[in-house]
Amino acid sequence: MTTKTEQSVKTLIHGEWNVSESGKSVEISSPHNGETIGQVPSLSQEELEASIQKTADAQSNWAEKSIQERGEILKKWAEILEERKDEIGESIMLEVAKKRSSAVSEVSRTAEYIRYTVEEAFRLDGSVKRGDGFKGGNPNKIGLAEKTPRGTILAIGPFNYPVNLSASKIAPALMQGNSVIFKPATQGAISGIKLIEALIDAGLPSDLVTVATGRGSVIGDFLVQHPEVDMITFTGGTATGRHIANLSSMIPLVLELGGKDPAIVLEDADLDKAAKEIVAGAYSYSGQRCTAIKRVLVQNEKADELVQKITDQVEGLSVGMPEDDVTVTPLINDKSADYVQSLIDDAKEKGATVVTGDKREGNLLYPTLLDHVTPDMKIAWEEPFGPVLPIIRVSNSEEAVRLANESDYGLQASIFSTDMDKAIGIAQELEVGTVQLNAKTERGPDHFPFLGVKGSGLGVQGIRESLESVVRDKVTVINM
Repeated sequence: MTTKTEQSVKTLIHGEWNVSESGKSVEISSPHNGETIGQVPSLSQEELEASIQKTADAQSNWAEKSIQERGEILKKWAEILEERKDEIGESIMLEVAKKRSSAVSEVSRTAEYIRYTVEEAFRLDGSVKRGDGFKGGNPNKIGLAEKTPRGTILAIGPFNYPVNLSASKIAPALMQGNSVIFKPATQGAISGIKLIEALIDAGLPSDLVTVATGRGSVIGDFLVQHPEVDMITFTGGTATGRHIANLSSMIPLVLELGGKDPAIVLEDADLDKAAKEIVAGAYSYSGQRCTAIKRVLVQNEKADELVQKITDQVEGLSVGMPEDDVTVTPLINDKSADYVQSLIDDAKEKGATVVTGDKREGNLLYPTLLDHVTPDMKIAWEEPFGPVLPIIRVSNSEEAVRLANESDYGLQASIFSTDMDKAIGIAQELEVGTVQLNAKTERGPDHFPFLGVKGSGLGVQGIRESLESVVRDKVTVINM
């Protein structure tokens, strides 16, 4: 890495740190000031072809190492990340405009994720089955069901957690004996490369990983359809996830996609707690999280009071640049800001009330609260990925459940109520992967299963679940 303000970064290809043979690069600019902070190599399909083959060929030797040997390297990786958390956190802050403290804590959380992954992998075993366990089966048959690596895993990371959500794909894959093709988000690629630098410095054989930097439009489909790819794990938008699913015929997938997470507030809810959790869930990192609360469904009797409590908290949120460690920072690019603004404008045109916010400076959108949002407005259904929250007033819990379930998404939901029996009953009716009772929607703790239904994803994550997703069963039958 070269200078404090601008970095010419090499990527890991053919087992070596290098630039693109063509000399082409992708310029990375900071979302909050537009300054160029670095360049990463823009690789061609031809360059990747040879590197992918080398990475695929290296997998068998890695799989032959003991799980203890693999684990020691990954534990060292976690240790190095902790040592470099300030440096890597600085890169995250500059690349994706995440506030400094959150960027640094992302690196520490990643180190803890890796350590837990190693320990959990030690506890995963195969099974032994006797033939006569099934009626009429031969007792002289014994089946040994082992877990074996899938081969080469394509890990595609997102911009919003360029270190944590990338490592949550890479660590399980490597721990279980796979090799990895890592495609970082372009905005986040410098942070992603630093993640891999720490991994190679920890002692991982460098040909086990190919870091595929470059434009998704150039190399994305090529990677997804590559014959050496044995599984794909992806975090990103629903449209891209569906595109990957259409292209990746017969390849196992884990897809973490978008969300339109509702917060359902019942008439008996503790409104102070609900308002605090809703604001934290909706506006942290400017709402650029798939698990952000993206709509509030509140019963009419409590709507005015709740809106006032939410307003008081929203107007107290800190807004500015990530260096200032504020809650609401500029969005990842102007295109994203334009989209969020278009949703706000559509709602206003159709009769929604702007309670607070609706102020913009470049791609910095001030936290916005919209009341009296109705189902004919785009903001009621579309995922903004920005700091805007719509309030939808409902007559009863049945209407809230209906509106929640009519969404194309099904990631998470929150229910706020002091009646746990009623809340759990409603939770059973919601078509989502996870329901939070009296708390904001969020990912984690990381060892909990994490999943979405409908347009929110495919497959299950979580540390044990991710470890299980990158292996397959192999059965050997012993005939006595």
